[in-house]
Amino acid sequence: MSKHPTLLQQFRSFYLQNKLSDLEIAIEYFSVFGGTSWNVDTTKPLFDLIAHKILKNYTYIHADITKLTYSNKLSHALLTACATGDRRVYSSYKKARLSREEGNEALHALLRSEIVELEYSLERPVREEDDNSDKLNFISPFMRFWFAFVSPFYKTIKENDFSEVEKAFTNREQGFNDLIFEKLAQELLKKSLIEDPIVEIGSYWDKNAEIDILAKTKSGKLIAGACKYTNTKVKKTELSKLKEQCAKAEFEPDMFVLFSKSGYSSELKALKGEDLKLFTLKSLKPLVEEIGEKELIPCEGKKY
Repeated sequence: MSKHPTLLQQFRSFYLQNKLSDLEIAIEYFSVFGGTSWNVDTTKPLFDLIAHKILKNYTYIHADITKLTYSNKLSHALLTACATGDRRVYSSYKKARLSREEGNEALHALLRSEIVELEYSLERPVREEDDNSDKLNFISPFMRFWFAFVSPFYKTIKENDFSEVEKAFTNREQGFNDLIFEKLAQELLKKSLIEDPIVEIGSYWDKNAEIDILAKTKSGKLIAGACKYTNTKVKKTELSKLKEQCAKAEFEPDMFVLFSKSGYSSELKALKGEDLKLFTLKSLKPLVEEIGEKELIPCEGKKY
């Protein structure tokens, strides 16, 4: 059992500490600085803060991180593969060019250091041959950011050239926020269904299918969901894709839920009902209500 704060606890602390009111800004800045307990001025452009707080202090932050990773090259390769790939254990080994033995060794070291934790598919697939490896989850969003955008470009960062980081971050920023949005969506769903509460929630994946949200309620209902953190409205095709994924996994959900950053098409809104619930970014507001000072997570290291 991890002694670290949950993602929601980290998010609530970040939201209060930095006096935020806009959920979009909160998610985007939290995806980078979450878990650090640094003061973050969200009126400044995000990459300016990344350059000022992280890249200019690369040497010092790197030294702190290597105390956890013991400068192990295998561990660093696995962390970067996980931060930039699909997070599945065996595909991360492959991406990091590690043998199964090397990968297992690096993974166990990282689990002991509590940099990552294992995430399991909520259900095992119907057919054993479709089973796939577990996923790796960074405990702190900042560590995920570091190994996605800082560690791979350390050579140019040391020369005070941040252009490679900026290019990589600009290209992947929106997709990078997807995971945080998905995890918060799961938390909101847990909070929302009061009459028939959720008893199990997570994601589902096998070799053929991937479902962002899969949940079971107390009465035995199955809920499947998808999350879209994009600047365009979600259309009916997203619901069709979700249903296709469920069919591949041989699930028959009682309810579908969609979470969208930018709303929904009129066609999709017309389908809303007992078996289809639509949530937006604003729907996440209950997750940041009534945060008390006691929920602030103190900074354990140096504040940058």
